[in-house]
Amino acid sequence: MDTLKLSIVAPNGQIFSDEVKSVTLPGKEGEFGVLPGHASLVSSLTVGVIIIEKAESTEAVAINWGHVKVGESSVDVLVDGAVALTSGADSEIAKNIDAAKDLVNSVKDANVSLAAVEAKINSFA
Repeated sequence: MDTLKLSIVAPNGQIFSDEVKSVTLPGKEGEFGVLPGHASLVSSLTVGVIIIEKAESTEAVAINWGHVKVGESSVDVLVDGAVALTSGADSEIAKNIDAAKDLVNSVKDANVSLAAVEAKINSFA
């Protein structure tokens, strides 16, 4: 088993669904990575960027908050708001990066540094 089934769902529909090598999530206690065979867990997610490592590429999705359920072969993420940072044409990515910054800055009382999250978002520009 060398991949995980990753699903990211927001109220407006599915953001991502594919097999991935690993995923890094912005947990409430800090970022954590998930590889195939990971112990099962449920965690709250805070504002940040989900980094998705696929066989041929890296993708990223900015989120405001949510929850994740990790199993040995699957990761199911439910988020309140999400913006894909890496898919689409360059013009779409630029728009999405602006939308991601708006999403991130709409979060109140976050314990994380919004400047650090914005810097991570900017790295995909």
